Amino acid sequence: MNLGDIIVTNKKTGKYIGEITAIQGDMLTVRILAVLNHPRQGDLHNPLQADVPFFHERKALAYREQTNIQARIAKAYEGEIPDYKDSLKKAFQTYKEKLKTEPEEAYNKLALQALDSIAKEYTLMYSITFD
Repeated sequence: MNLGDIIVTNKKTGKYIGEITAIQGDMLTVRILAVLNHPRQGDLHNPLQADVPFFHERKALAYREQTNIQARIAKAYEGEIPDYKDSLKKAFQTYKEKLKTEPEEAYNKLALQALDSIAKEYTLMYSITFD
């Protein structure tokens, strides 16, 4: 991996396309360019559980936000980089539709509520509207 390479990486429960902006040992600093999978809502330590002390709202990393990742989880990205706003909207809606397939689940209900709150923030930050 080299400076300027375009990669795909996971960060917590989200998946992103980014550009390597720094390399230090086995760590890479990556500038976020697009969202492939929206982060899962809730407690990272108790995934898909509704009965947790605090149910977290997790927004996707922001456009051009820099984050550090381990080099071993980065994979080269081939192809055209989608527009950040379009990719965020698509990832958000894909995740939301997945949650709606089992609306009776307690986790899914809480996650959908969290996404509704996050959608308002995305609308303010990026002028994205959701169906």
